[in-house]
Amino acid sequence: MAEEQQPARSLVGMVHMGALPGTPRHSLSLERLVSQAVSEALLLVEAGFDAILLENMHDVPYLRRNVGPEVVAAMTAAACAVRREIACPLGVQILAGANRQALAVALASEAQFIRAEGFVFAHIADEGWIESDAGELLRYRRRIGADNIRVLADIRKKHSSHAITQDLRLEDTAQAAEFFGADGLVVTGTATGRPVDRGELRRVREATTLPVLVGSGVTPENLPQLWAYAESFIVGSWIKRDGFWENPVDPSRARRIVEAAQQLRERA
Repeated sequence: MAEEQQPARSLVGMVHMGALPGTPRHSLSLERLVSQAVSEALLLVEAGFDAILLENMHDVPYLRRNVGPEVVAAMTAAACAVRREIACPLGVQILAGANRQALAVALASEAQFIRAEGFVFAHIADEGWIESDAGELLRYRRRIGADNIRVLADIRKKHSSHAITQDLRLEDTAQAAEFFGADGLVVTGTATGRPVDRGELRRVREATTLPVLVGSGVTPENLPQLWAYAESFIVGSWIKRDGFWENPVDPSRARRIVEAAQQLRERA
């Protein structure tokens, strides 16, 4: 009998764009912002990351769903520039929950995926009330001819209260996202940089046939405990200088987590 093959595991490196035009913390030229994004993406690819996810993390405080055209334009410029320089898969996320805009940027830049907040079940985020958008989002994807772009949906999103759905198990949310057409599920801790609960991750893995991604708090130390329950690991905070998301990428930390992943691949 042939030995069962485990699915390949991958590391997704976060590139946090500097504050974009029109946002409260904006200070750098668009040319500088794009150049920084390209440099960080190249650094992560050279360190051995398998994919890049571009996000407007510095645009705090975030708008709810509807960001301005200046943000979409800046994200498109950055994503296109990164796409020209790297060959690995590229993803786009636009905070907060601007999933249609992220799809448009991904289509224009030939990116492969988006990370989508608020795909199923309403919740209260720090930006306010977020309604689910799966139906509208996937119809928009079909309308613009972007069916090849995967939608990786956060379930029980971090930085949010889910009291209104407390009668639902996390597995129920995962299964609803699969039923509504997500291409992958992102499981996180309660906030940026906080680790996922391994028990919750395992239950999601057992409840769905979709790829599962860990979306926060991944470190070289906890990666071995999470490895069996997810196909991909999105790493943002830990690879920054001093492990703080607002800092630039630290090349030595990036290499260290890639080495940890490689050791786990070799043991499989």
